[in-house]
Amino acid sequence: MNVFITAASAYLPGQPVSNNDLERYLGKVDRIAARTRQIILANNGIESRHYAIDPETGAITHSNAELAAEAVRLLSAGRDLASHSIGCLCCGTSSPDQLMPGHASMVHGELGFGPCEVVSTAGICLSGVTALKYGAMSVALGLSDMAVATGSELASTFMRTAFFQAMPGAVDQPENRKHHAAFSFEAEFLRWMLSDGAGAVLIEKKPASDSHSLRIDWIEIISHAHCMETCMYAGAVKQKDGSLKGWREYVVEGDVTRHGVFTVKQDARLLNREVIQTLVGKSLPAVAAKHGLKSGDINWFLPHYSSQYFREPLLQQLQAIGFSIPEDRWFTNLANKGNTGSASFYIMLEELFSSGRLQIGDRILCFIPESGRFSVGWILLTVV
Repeated sequence: MNVFITAASAYLPGQPVSNNDLERYLGKVDRIAARTRQIILANNGIESRHYAIDPETGAITHSNAELAAEAVRLLSAGRDLASHSIGCLCCGTSSPDQLMPGHASMVHGELGFGPCEVVSTAGICLSGVTALKYGAMSVALGLSDMAVATGSELASTFMRTAFFQAMPGAVDQPENRKHHAAFSFEAEFLRWMLSDGAGAVLIEKKPASDSHSLRIDWIEIISHAHCMETCMYAGAVKQKDGSLKGWREYVVEGDVTRHGVFTVKQDARLLNREVIQTLVGKSLPAVAAKHGLKSGDINWFLPHYSSQYFREPLLQQLQAIGFSIPEDRWFTNLANKGNTGSASFYIMLEELFSSGRLQIGDRILCFIPESGRFSVGWILLTVV
């Protein structure tokens, strides 16, 4: 592809929030939620995260578009991006502030840059990577001199107790207690794992003249939706046959609250069974063969996993397919930055990029899975 990431940034709102302070930001929870929270926190390895919430008032401090715009502004340290030719602004998220218009249009509005192409990419964790790929292709094809790509999430808007209480039928009706037990774990599973943040990269035709850059060697995106049912979803209810019934049907039926349609849910059993086996075991061998890549070529491995629980299965799967990467080459900041969905890759990359640990010639393999309907992104970068 031969285009270059010349700057990377991350924006995390507010102060780090410890596990002991979660209720101060998200609100108090009932016994069922508290018990689920204890189980999830014991397994996910997240010690602190960030929320765009004022703990004193409960008010949201940033919109999703504002988070992304803050990350883009941080790219411009030492240079005035607004006066340069940003030809393409690509923004990915799973939690836009509105159904319409597109997320990138709202970010562009916050930034106030001059006219440019804007592209919004939808999805879940992979939406930040699809934004990156579009921006990289735009520069590689000569359609833009420079492009900016972002990933951002305002997950906390789905996680507050007040949001869950807006689904009263799923919680308060005695006849729905059995339903609520299943609803609770599917929804609460993500409630204690997701958090807020944004990241951005600047993509140019040539590397920076005065600092390290990252050459984008390739970006591979693979979907397994042709053979896998939905695992993570919002705005719908999963049916017994594995299909989704969307929110508009429930609105017409006047039944949108009882089923918790707008909560973010995860089929945890399906996730546990398939996410590593499918998105590594059935994806990486073909990608490695296509590019002649061997595990010994990799200096840094950046895996985005939602929970520390998946680290050991990931390690074992890499070994099983003959692509073992020693753990001292792995880089993750899940423990203190949290799981920020589409922003996670950018936030990891920024921390490594600015750490002073990279050497010219280092090769960085990035793994970004998405459990929505099982898609994955594999990226190879080289330090120049």
